[in-house]
Amino acid sequence: MDTLSHILVVDDDRDIRGLLAEYLDANGFKTLTATNGTEMRKTLEESRVDLIVLDLTLPGEDGLTLCRDLRSRSTVPVIMLTARGEPLDRILGLEMGADDYLAKPFEPRELFARIRSVLRRTQALPPNMALPQAKALHFSGWTLDLTARHLLNPDGIVVALSGAEFRMLKVFLEHPNRVLNRDQLLELTQGREADPFDRAVDLQISRLRQKLGDDARTPTIIKTVRNEGYVLATTVNTENPG
Repeated sequence: MDTLSHILVVDDDRDIRGLLAEYLDANGFKTLTATNGTEMRKTLEESRVDLIVLDLTLPGEDGLTLCRDLRSRSTVPVIMLTARGEPLDRILGLEMGADDYLAKPFEPRELFARIRSVLRRTQALPPNMALPQAKALHFSGWTLDLTARHLLNPDGIVVALSGAEFRMLKVFLEHPNRVLNRDQLLELTQGREADPFDRAVDLQISRLRQKLGDDARTPTIIKTVRNEGYVLATTVNTENPG
């Protein structure tokens, strides 16, 4: 990377904080640390942070609570850490808006690889594919509110989206009228490559179509391009803050 990315490690375990800070600093990052939510917020106010490594089982406000609160006001990427490896924990973390998830114990180099992947996804879009900071995105009568992180139908009624569905729709709205294949969609939403048998993208798009009232047989908003991928076939208007 051309410039040092700033990584904030939030973990109440002093040994883990020290180990990760030493490893990440030695591998081209600038690492900041915090032991709880209060210190995390203070660091975010005072310093530039490009990605947060957030422990799930913090004393006081836990990682899920902090991630949900963070997502209501910031788009900084989050990788969740936990000593638990149950699928439910992973799902909860991703639904709260985490960008990736890693169960303890783990090798620092594995976290390093995850950080690079998430940063690549969030920072390295070509200029003509990147939108300026927006408050909301309007399309086909619908509105995706990026601040409140919810979808409004043409009548102004909130339609609930999971964290994964929100990220998928946001990616389509950031790349309108551009065909995106499964590999690109997984990389942009989850920071990983597609498995030949992975149907996560198809399932999320199916659910999005249902919520948008987009007929799966003859969709007009998210269309299937045979042997290529999917395309958001509509105009997107950006509503900027202010």
